Amino acid sequence: MVVAASLACVGAFGLHAAEKGTRKLASVEREARAFLETMSGLLQPLNTVANLAAWIAATEVSPEHTAARAAAEKAAAAVTGSKLVIERTGAYLAKPNELSDLTLRQLRKLQLAAAENPGTIPEVVSRRIEAEAHQSAVLDGYTFCLQPLPGGKCGRPTSANEIDQILRHSRGLADRERAWTAAKEIGRPLKPGLTELQALRNQIARAMGFPSFFALHVADYGMTVDEMMTLMNATLEAGKPLYDGLHCFAKHALADRYRKPVPKLIPAHWLGNRWAQEWPGLVEGTSLDPLFKGKSPEFIVRTAEDFYVSLGFPRLPEVFWKKSDLYPVPPSSPRKKNAHATAWHIDGETDVRSLMSVEPNAQWFGTAHHELGHIYYYLSYATPAVPYLLRVGANRAFHEAVGELARLASEQIPYLNKLGLIRTGQEPEASAALLQSALGSIVFLPFAAGTMTHFEYDLYERDLPVAEWQDRWWQYAATYQGVAPPGRRAPDLCDACTKTHINDDPAQYYDYAIATLIKFQLHDHICRKIVKQDPRTCDYSGSEPAGRFLRDILKLGATHDWRQLMRETTGEDISPRAMLDFYQPVLQDLAKRNQGLDCAR
Repeated sequence: MVVAASLACVGAFGLHAAEKGTRKLASVEREARAFLETMSGLLQPLNTVANLAAWIAATEVSPEHTAARAAAEKAAAAVTGSKLVIERTGAYLAKPNELSDLTLRQLRKLQLAAAENPGTIPEVVSRRIEAEAHQSAVLDGYTFCLQPLPGGKCGRPTSANEIDQILRHSRGLADRERAWTAAKEIGRPLKPGLTELQALRNQIARAMGFPSFFALHVADYGMTVDEMMTLMNATLEAGKPLYDGLHCFAKHALADRYRKPVPKLIPAHWLGNRWAQEWPGLVEGTSLDPLFKGKSPEFIVRTAEDFYVSLGFPRLPEVFWKKSDLYPVPPSSPRKKNAHATAWHIDGETDVRSLMSVEPNAQWFGTAHHELGHIYYYLSYATPAVPYLLRVGANRAFHEAVGELARLASEQIPYLNKLGLIRTGQEPEASAALLQSALGSIVFLPFAAGTMTHFEYDLYERDLPVAEWQDRWWQYAATYQGVAPPGRRAPDLCDACTKTHINDDPAQYYDYAIATLIKFQLHDHICRKIVKQDPRTCDYSGSEPAGRFLRDILKLGATHDWRQLMRETTGEDISPRAMLDFYQPVLQDLAKRNQGLDCAR
């Protein structure tokens, strides 16, 4: 009834607006603005209800909450993707010369949102929403197991946090392989759902004229799939000399650590991340974990908030502290929640929340700074100056870039020194710290732009058959990352499915690769042009000019073209230039470290 009344309201608007004729503003612009205002007024409360239902489903997993999430999302989708909305946005966008830039931007956002929920095939949209809600419930409610028993029982339940700690710190290869294998078992129950979603997502996108679901998401950048893949491949090529040097260093260092022959490809369980997307703990004396010994999880989050406040941002609203779910669920609790850190903008206004499982270590210190970057971005553009439909990042990657910018800032030694976490004279050796940093940021790109993006490209653009998923995933891991599984992986497994984003943030992992480039471009500009410091030892906490620079970007939301924003704020187009400049000393360092070593893979 609510959905029908909402659509009737939109239809009534159309007749009323058409009768008004032209006054002051051109007729098309006037009608389009009124249409957008009506749609925003309908969508904001519907999306708020859907976001609340999704929040509850993610923080307290149960069949009832999964069903409530699906119902709320169906109600929002029925309005967003109604035939009337599709027809009206298409009609307005056919007259771009009669519309203002701000109106065009809102219409394009609405059109893309409608394309994800087309009312022309409502039964398919309904099935996709139900399938995605179920997939998230499987993902969020899964219990990892370090000691499987016969009959599907578990003798040693564990958590994602514990698996991460084993992979970061254990020197026992048997323990590491056990933890790595346990992390991959979640792929089994997720595989049937992703199989269904691959077909449903593509069916929806193609019904709206897009070649694939992948192409639908790329369109939000104003790019074609070919343009996006060209950018990803160019980024990989630019970073290849540095990555090859890091790979050579890492496999020799790890072979020495575990007293094994040097491999061509690095066994995945040798590395300190479940997907080998970063390689922590490889450079001795650079771990920051000891700095947080004795600190509380709340200290981690409050310190991250203080970083933003020092830049001139306001304190977080009280709703953040009341409604967020920031810390691990006690092992004795029956409650299950999503293990992946996320930030939520519930109502498009001031109801902002974060879902984390913060523990006092360096990984969560950086993650807290990152997630609050999203929160402050939400708050910055939630103003009357930014229409509801444009209350998103300049592009999706800008959101990640701001979070990663804060993570990078949180790792800088002068900042840690200012906080009293490192005493003067006890800092890690500069070249070692920079090398370990590269084993994070540079190592991430072949995973993000390589393995993940190319796998999802194949999944949707080429309708990759499910029988080929496992082999294709590891082919890409070998090609782009130089990583191999510990042993043969059974074809009925789905190691790709274990990555959260493939399930609930699909066909857009290139966001993170683009965000990496933007992060370094913003960091380089702030350090060199605003605070006049070396980007590698730069602390801009407490800098009002740096804060103003960031706020001027964040408050715009998506009201400006992201390419133009890049040029206006950093003086250059999207580029790996700043990133490669940052790590130039590492390239020279690796040439010495790897001299005489067999680097072939």
